[in-house]
Amino acid sequence: MHGFFDVYHSIIYCYNVINTPLDIHTMPISEFNELLRANPFYEFTVLLSIAAVAAFIGQWLKQPIIVAFIAVGILVGPSGLDTVHSDDSIALLAQLGIAILLFLVGLKLDVKLIRKLGFVALATGLGQVIFTSVVGFFLCLALGFDAITSLYVSIALTFSSTIIIVKMLSDKREVDSLHGRIALGFLIVQDVVVVIALVVLSAIGVGQASDSSLTQLFSQIILGAIVMLMIVFLFIRYIANVITKAAARSSELMLVFAVGLACLFATLGHLLGFSKELGGLLAGVALASTPYRESIVTKLSSLRDFLLLFFFIALGSQIDLSALGEHLFAAIVLSVFVLIGNPIIVMIIMGILGYRRRTGFLAGLTVAQISEFSLIFVAMGIAIGHLHNSAIGLVTLVGLITIALSVYMIANSHRLYDLLSPWLRVFERENTFRESNTGEETETNTDFEVLVCGAGRYGSKIIDQLSNTGYALGVVDFNPEKYEYWRQREIPCFYGDLSDDEFISTLPLKQLKWLVVTLPRDGLGSRFEDPRKRLLLALQLHGFKGKLAMASEQEQDANSLSQMGVDLVLSPFSHAANEAVRLLLHDETNKDNRTQVKEAKP
Repeated sequence: MHGFFDVYHSIIYCYNVINTPLDIHTMPISEFNELLRANPFYEFTVLLSIAAVAAFIGQWLKQPIIVAFIAVGILVGPSGLDTVHSDDSIALLAQLGIAILLFLVGLKLDVKLIRKLGFVALATGLGQVIFTSVVGFFLCLALGFDAITSLYVSIALTFSSTIIIVKMLSDKREVDSLHGRIALGFLIVQDVVVVIALVVLSAIGVGQASDSSLTQLFSQIILGAIVMLMIVFLFIRYIANVITKAAARSSELMLVFAVGLACLFATLGHLLGFSKELGGLLAGVALASTPYRESIVTKLSSLRDFLLLFFFIALGSQIDLSALGEHLFAAIVLSVFVLIGNPIIVMIIMGILGYRRRTGFLAGLTVAQISEFSLIFVAMGIAIGHLHNSAIGLVTLVGLITIALSVYMIANSHRLYDLLSPWLRVFERENTFRESNTGEETETNTDFEVLVCGAGRYGSKIIDQLSNTGYALGVVDFNPEKYEYWRQREIPCFYGDLSDDEFISTLPLKQLKWLVVTLPRDGLGSRFEDPRKRLLLALQLHGFKGKLAMASEQEQDANSLSQMGVDLVLSPFSHAANEAVRLLLHDETNKDNRTQVKEAKP
């Protein structure tokens, strides 16, 4: 009955509002907001409706969805319509989305990969933090800030947004790529630095800045890390396979179990002094070795995208545009420093470590922004009394500029690299030994007949079938795990990205009979253009004379691909359906024949 009267009074209220003459000087926005405050469900309805409209507009304008959602947050925040009042509920959904996002990333990791890329991630992460904080400190001094403010701001500039980067890499299907794995590694290093910085500020804030208290706090962090790693190790060894096998019997149980485990580890990570993000990541690592991880990824992907909507809305709604104009020039200078300086130092370090400039560039773009932790860090400095309130406006404006621009940079990273490639040669050593795909590992002089590009689920099946036919077969993939897998199967494998023209030039194209591309459109480059045209031009430029087969999950693409010059369009779902029908009809024919033979017998 209570719910009925709520609806009744809401209808009467809306009727009175509709029938009240509107004065353009007294638009009832405040009264509308009062209606939203009366029931959080109304507020969420408005938020989701505005977000859906913004997503449609962003898709029509071919803009990254993250930008649209942050814009929604600003629109409904205090600088706009001021319709966000259920802050706790939105924050809870945002934290749940973050835990699931990092949980799904952790599912893609394994101990071997962490061991292989750990040193690179540590060197790159610490190098970037040291460079940004030191250079940023002197840059802030040059802009007229005092030493304490310069120290806080320069440290805040070192933190990159793990959530935004992982979301962008997931949307571009580059989490499994080499630069995606390395970027994830040094983002984790940054998270550890964040924890240390916040612990130091917490100690200062409560008046316990003595060496003994800091030593005690750091000891607690180290002890917490050991406990967390032991929990993950024991879970992997004794629990993971047993419990996932039991949960897999029910689709609903698997979903609830996965979400519960992500939240449990996120909570443990927070209780032990780390971030919820790191805890969620370790939850995924705990299940990465189980045979059900792909099923979990499939079940949680849509839920992740929905919940992250609230993270970006919350991020945008916290931006107060009225407090941003005081340090506009300084914010622009510092934003340029973050957007350019951070990627450059990452490229330098990765070049020294033996990576190609392209990998360094793509990984470097992921640190071209600051994160929500930067605002928390500065806010703590204000609470302690070290900073003036204007500092939060400065860092907020830097965050707004760098997040918005870096999203576009990452979304168009391949096109951006093509434009800047001639000026990036200085960042690459002559011997890029960490990305070598020639010599002893791959026989580039072999006269390959078929080259399959993309060893995912569909591509792997094609490779398995072709490997039994006697063809001289090669594989191309940009996933380190798949590269190692096919090498162990003694099938020549080329490690690289088909959207890289330089890599295409290293492939044995001239003697090929068939080049089979099973990668999805998003896997070939930018989401905002059709990269398949550029691939065809690059193949022609480098002397490819054979036939080209290209997979497409959308049947309407078949005609456009044929017009581009693709000799054979592979439609996995359509072809699978045709084969299934053929087998069914063949089985029915055999059944009829068997019946006729049985009836013909005396």
